[in-house]
Amino acid sequence: MAVKDPTAVERANLLNMAKLSIKGLIESALSFGRTLDSDYPPLQQFFVVMEHCLKHGLKVRKSFLSYNKTIWGPLELVEKLYPEAEEIAASVRDLPGLKTPLGRARAWLRLALMQKKMADYLRCLIIQRDLLSEFYEYHALMMEEEGAVIVGLLVGLNVIDANLCVKGEDLDSQVGVIDFSMYLKSDDDIGGKERNVQIAAILDQKNYVEELNRQLNSTVNSLHARVDSLEKSNTKLIEELAIAKNNIIKLQEENHQLRSENTLILMKTQHHLEVTKVDVEAELQTYKHSRQGLDEMYNEARRQLREESQLRQDMENELMVQVSMKHEIELAMKLLEKDIHEKQDTLIGLRQQLDEVKAINMEMYQKLQVTEDAMKEKNEIISRLEDKTNQINATMKQLEQRLQQAEKAQMEAENEDEKLQEEYVNKSERLQNEFSQKEKQLLQLETDLKIEKEWRQTLEDDLQKEKETISQLRIETQEIINLKKEFLKLQEKNKQLKRICQDQEAALQELASKLSESKLKIEDIKEANKALQGQVWLKDKEATHCKLCEKEFSLSKRKHHCRNCGEIFCNACSDNELPLPSSPKPVRVCDSCHAILIQRCSFNVP
Repeated sequence: MAVKDPTAVERANLLNMAKLSIKGLIESALSFGRTLDSDYPPLQQFFVVMEHCLKHGLKVRKSFLSYNKTIWGPLELVEKLYPEAEEIAASVRDLPGLKTPLGRARAWLRLALMQKKMADYLRCLIIQRDLLSEFYEYHALMMEEEGAVIVGLLVGLNVIDANLCVKGEDLDSQVGVIDFSMYLKSDDDIGGKERNVQIAAILDQKNYVEELNRQLNSTVNSLHARVDSLEKSNTKLIEELAIAKNNIIKLQEENHQLRSENTLILMKTQHHLEVTKVDVEAELQTYKHSRQGLDEMYNEARRQLREESQLRQDMENELMVQVSMKHEIELAMKLLEKDIHEKQDTLIGLRQQLDEVKAINMEMYQKLQVTEDAMKEKNEIISRLEDKTNQINATMKQLEQRLQQAEKAQMEAENEDEKLQEEYVNKSERLQNEFSQKEKQLLQLETDLKIEKEWRQTLEDDLQKEKETISQLRIETQEIINLKKEFLKLQEKNKQLKRICQDQEAALQELASKLSESKLKIEDIKEANKALQGQVWLKDKEATHCKLCEKEFSLSKRKHHCRNCGEIFCNACSDNELPLPSSPKPVRVCDSCHAILIQRCSFNVP
C-alpha cells in the first residue's frame, strides 16, 4: 500500500469543502431571491471555509511576546499588488471595534465579497508566489494548484449581492467551525438537476449583462475624455481672447497717452514758433542795417526751423498712420470675436447633428438586420417553391404517359393540371410582387445609406474648415503680436525724436539769448554814435552855473554834459544811474531826456 501525502489529502479536502460551500451558497442565494445579510448561515460557513483555506500551510512568525500565525499578513500584501484594494485596507484599519489581526482579515474578506472583487484580489496574490513564500510553506494550499482552482470558483460569487454590517459585529472572538450537516445530501436534492440548469442559464445571462455594462462604461469614459478635451480647447480659446482684449485696451490707453503728449508738444512748438518768429522779425530789422554775419546766422536758424517743422510733420504723419493701424487692429479683433462666436454656434449645431446621425445610423442598422432576415426567409421560400415545381414537372410527365392509356383519365388529369397551373401562377405572381416590394425597400435603404455617407462627408469637410479657421486665427494672433512689437519700436523712435526736438529747442533758446545780447550791444553803439553826432561842447567860460540847481561849478560840483539835449548838470543833480552791459560801471543819465551824461573836460571838443 502506497502512503499518501497528508498535506495533499488536506488540500483535496479543503478544495472539496470550498466547492460545496460555494455551490450551496450560490444555489441558496438564487432561491432566496434577495440580498444576503451577515446572519445568513451558508454565508457564514463560506467565510469559515475560506479562513481554513487561507490558514493552510501558514508559517509561524516569532514576535517579542509569543508566536504569531494570522492570515492578515498575506491579505495586507494585496494593497501593494492591486491599487484598488487600498480603500478596503484603509477602511479595515479605521474600524474601531477590531483589535486582532484575525478580526481585520475577516472584515477584509467581507468587504471584498461586497465589492465582488475577492477573486481578483486573490488571483493577484497567487501570481506573486515569491512574496507568498514568506508567509506560507511550500506545500500550502495557496502555493499549489488547488489555490488557483478556488480562485476560479470564487468568480461565480459575483452573482450574489451581499449587504453585510462589519462595523458593529464582533469579528475577533468568532469560532471558525465547519458545519458539515449543511452539505449532506437529502431526498429533496435528487430532483434538483432542472433547477441547476436554470441557475446556470441565469448565471450566463447575468455574466452577459455584466460584460455589456463594462463595454458601455468603456465607451462612456472615452466620450467623457473627448468632451473634456473639447472643453479644454474652448477654455484655451477663451483665455486667448481675454488676453487679446487686454492687449487692445492697453494699446488704446497708450494711444490716448501718445495723442495727449502729441497735442502738448504741438502746443509748445507753436508757442515757441510764435515767440521765435517775433524775435526773428525784430532781429531781421536790426541785422539789415548792421552786418552780413547776422544774416547768415538768421538763415541758418531759419533752415533749422524748416527742418524741425518738416520733422514735426513727419511725426504727425507717423502718428496718423499708427492711429489708422490701431483702428484696423480693433476692427480685426471685433471680426475675430464674431467669427469665434459663430464657430462656437456651429460647433454646437454640429454636435447635435452628429447625435442625430448616430441615432439614424442605429435605426438604419436595425432596419438592415430586419431586411436581411426577411430576405433569408424569402430565399428559403423560393427554394421550397422550386422544389415543388420540380415535383410538379415529374408528376406532369407521369400524367402524360397515363393519358395515352385512357382518355377519361386524361380529361380528369387535364382538369387537375389546369387547376394546379392556376394555383402555381397565382403563387408565382404573389412571390414576384413581394420580391419587387423587397427590391424597392432595398433601393430605399441604399439611398438612405448614400445620404448618410454624404452627411458624414459634409461633416468631415466642416470639421476641416473649422481646423483651418483655427489655424488662421492663430496666425492672426501672431500678426497682432508682431504689430505690437512694431508699435513698441515706433514708441522708442518717438522718444528719440522727442529728445532731438528738446535738444533743438534748447539750441534755439541759446541762439535767442545770444541774439538779444548782440541786439543790446548794437543799440548801445547806436546811442553813442547819435550822441556824438552834431553836438558842440560849450566853453568853460560860458558854462558857469548848473541847469537845475543854478549853482556855480566848483571842484566838488563837477560839470556833466548831456549828449542828446546839450544841457550841463552838476554831479549832485545828475544822480540817476543806469547799468549797461557794455560798461562795467553804471552810467549817469539826463533827467529830462534820459541820455548818457559825459563829464566835462577842461578843453572844448568840437
